[in-house]
Amino acid sequence: MSDTEEKLSLEGLTFTAVELSEADNVLTITLNRPKRKNAINAEMTNELIYALDYAKQERRIRVVVIAAKGDVFCAGGDLRSMAGAREGEPVSNVPSRGGSDDISLRIRYLNKPVISKIQGAVLAGALLMVCNSTHAIAADHAKFSAPEILRGIWPFMVMAGLFRVMPKRVGLDFIMRGQAISAEKAASYGLVNEAVPADQLDARVGELAAEMANLAPGSMAMGLAAYNAQDAMEFDDAMTFLRTQIDACLKSPDAKEGITAFLEKREPNWD
Repeated sequence: MSDTEEKLSLEGLTFTAVELSEADNVLTITLNRPKRKNAINAEMTNELIYALDYAKQERRIRVVVIAAKGDVFCAGGDLRSMAGAREGEPVSNVPSRGGSDDISLRIRYLNKPVISKIQGAVLAGALLMVCNSTHAIAADHAKFSAPEILRGIWPFMVMAGLFRVMPKRVGLDFIMRGQAISAEKAASYGLVNEAVPADQLDARVGELAAEMANLAPGSMAMGLAAYNAQDAMEFDDAMTFLRTQIDACLKSPDAKEGITAFLEKREPNWD
């Protein structure tokens, strides 16, 4: 995915389907359609893409958290035809930057830690966000399902990310039968990193985000970009490529600062 030279700004923009907040080098993108179970419509798609592009642009943003309001994390794509905002409701003026398939690509190629903070059920296309995040932490009551087959549909797009985090037979059973699994099973299958009590979700995600926000942002971006690139390579080609990447990393400002800080017995300064 090519980067754009355009400088993005949040000034003057009205987000209607998501909310953005930034603190301590962490950008939190909160899905904000709780009455529609945070189903992904055109406005949410566009606002998510814009927010992720903005996060990629800003070096000070070192971690992205994707959260949600309400009882459901996300019900997948909105199957209802949305006629637009009702009279008197705010209208999104966020510039258009891509289509629905670009959400997973934006997350995957953000090259920054992305944490899905899962407070409720994850269904269908919502799995695109969860599978392509670097981390997923779920409340232990959350359920996960790919129910498309029950509606005569197959979750084609979901498979690209799903089979990169779940064992194939488990993943196939998951999408072939369309039955929900618990957060505990999702963790055992690799779909999420952890399932924690609901009252500990905020603290656990906050702790994880703070930890990663305190790590070398340039080296993190370089490492995640290399991870994605080598994922599609044969082993021998991957080793050749990764050798060039470690050489480049060792010459980077982050590596120089990290080594110097270690030798001087102080905390590194990544600014």
